[in-house]
Amino acid sequence: MRSVRGDRARGQLEITLSETYLRYAHDLNGGVLDGRRVNSGTKRGPQRLPSEALLERLEQGDPQVVLKGLAPQGPEYTRLMRAKLTLEQEIARGGWGQAVTGDKFEPGQSGPAVVALRDRLAAMGYLARSASPRYDGALSDAVAQFQTDHGLKVDGIAGPSTLAEINVPAVDRLKSVIVAMERERWLNAPEGLGKRHVLVNVADFQTRIIDDGKTTFETRSVVGHRDADRQTPEFSDTMEHMVINPSWYVPRSIVVKEYLPMLRRNPGAVSHLEITDSRGRRVNRGRGFSQYTKANFPFSMRQPPGPRNALGQVKFMFPNKYNIYLHDTPAKHLFNETERAYSHGCVRLGDPKDFAYALLSLQTDDPQGLFERKLRTQSEARVNLEQPVPVHLIYRTAFTKAKGPVNFRKDIYGRDAKLWDALSAAGVALAAPRS
Repeated sequence: MRSVRGDRARGQLEITLSETYLRYAHDLNGGVLDGRRVNSGTKRGPQRLPSEALLERLEQGDPQVVLKGLAPQGPEYTRLMRAKLTLEQEIARGGWGQAVTGDKFEPGQSGPAVVALRDRLAAMGYLARSASPRYDGALSDAVAQFQTDHGLKVDGIAGPSTLAEINVPAVDRLKSVIVAMERERWLNAPEGLGKRHVLVNVADFQTRIIDDGKTTFETRSVVGHRDADRQTPEFSDTMEHMVINPSWYVPRSIVVKEYLPMLRRNPGAVSHLEITDSRGRRVNRGRGFSQYTKANFPFSMRQPPGPRNALGQVKFMFPNKYNIYLHDTPAKHLFNETERAYSHGCVRLGDPKDFAYALLSLQTDDPQGLFERKLRTQSEARVNLEQPVPVHLIYRTAFTKAKGPVNFRKDIYGRDAKLWDALSAAGVALAAPRS
């Protein structure tokens, strides 16, 4: 800038500085990338404030304050930034030490490998350093806490899945945090997430109701299978109503891919489903279906309300073009699994009734009574939410809580790996190790 001479050169410099500031402001405020171009399951694009507003903000305000205010101001982003700095410092010191070798460690064992396990967990901050070679109670408690923070089965035993997570290098955890920060920027809308909102973390298999920044309800969830055509997408919408005693209108993709081959072999297959024509009339199964293909099958399929209904006793609707919603399920055993990716894309709730009561609590003094009265009719009943609730389906392999270390989860769909590669290609780099 000191070398600039003449009005034209100064004008060009002004343009270059303004463009540089705007690129920086947009990247930091709303996201470096458009996630929709990186992963087909990401339906949420970057937030973009008007460039004019950003320039006015810089012109009229204190530049230091303006620059500090560009990044998301919520506690999640702040805690992720703190975790990023901590991990960078840890990596500069050499990381968490050598990987732990062995297949399984449990209380009562001793030896060099147990010492290595103890040292690595101590480096991560899960217990105080000790020269003890035994797998004692303190080490078991540290393993259990690590399992909790990484979405593993909590038993205090370091088995293969636990050891695999313990051995993930600090640099890989740093990448997860940086990716999470980019995803947080995508949610940095001026209106925020909503005073009350529903947050579904697909990678965590959990659904939460958040009121004024605090979790007031939480339940285990089943999300879409890892197959590309069954993964739960990431997007935001608004929940408007719930349906008690719902019918299941089978999506066309399931009808032709799964049920049509069965009907071609046996017209009486899947007898719990009604087959109807375009006018809603029941189809005579006796005529068979062997003449139909995926391209020309003209019928719809529906499962009426009942105890075996695939949607269970209630579904929660936030109408969207992806045909995704939250619902109950008769397959309760799946909630006992640690990794719960089994659905066709919708989100199944472990405690759907309690979820409904929590939503209805703002509009009635007896949410359980209202729900149960509708349920006893055994007929499909729509209940509108007087205050519609924003719903955010997110995908976070790194996330924080108000207290404690960062939580990490597996990249079940491989989306974070692709996003990191795209960020790296866009110029995002890890801090260089200190000499």
